[in-house]
Amino acid sequence: MRKLTYLVAATLDGFIAGPDATDPTGSGIFTMEGDHMAALLDEYPDIIPVQAREALGVAGTPNKHFDTVVEGRVSYEGGLAAGIPNAYPHLRHLVFSRTMTESPDPGVEIVSGDPAAVVRELKREAGQGIWLVGGGSLAAALRPEIDELVIKLHPATVGNGIRMFEGDFDPAQFRLTRSQTFESGVLHLTYERR
Repeated sequence: MRKLTYLVAATLDGFIAGPDATDPTGSGIFTMEGDHMAALLDEYPDIIPVQAREALGVAGTPNKHFDTVVEGRVSYEGGLAAGIPNAYPHLRHLVFSRTMTESPDPGVEIVSGDPAAVVRELKREAGQGIWLVGGGSLAAALRPEIDELVIKLHPATVGNGIRMFEGDFDPAQFRLTRSQTFESGVLHLTYERR
């Protein structure tokens, strides 16, 4: 059975984006240079968006872990605002939304159904893993289905913004299976559901 992996960059205080929900990579919150980037490119070339794949030397690289990406509407609209209607054409791309009715790109599927039910169906299909890219509300809705957390923990705090998991108090236990420490100060932490 396929597994759902929430692979996301986060601050020390648990935020994945600023209060305006825009992509924090250009804001200086997340460190985009340093020794952690080479490890990320080597281990997860699948998560590199189309606009950076050629520049980073991963264009045409086979997917190692994922063949499907799921994300929430707010996360997706951040890419749209930047003029990128499909950041992951090398993956099956599903966007969960109750308000969007049409996709601006033929490679992006708009899904209005229950995220957990849809992901359970995806898990039963043949293929590689499913990557949850964000955002916090979708992560909360999918929390019972998340099999693995991969957190790119950056040495920064922001105080407010979009949390890794938005939503109600709902404890879940995970077990640390791998950790990598980089000179950049970034940690890559991998957890499996207990």
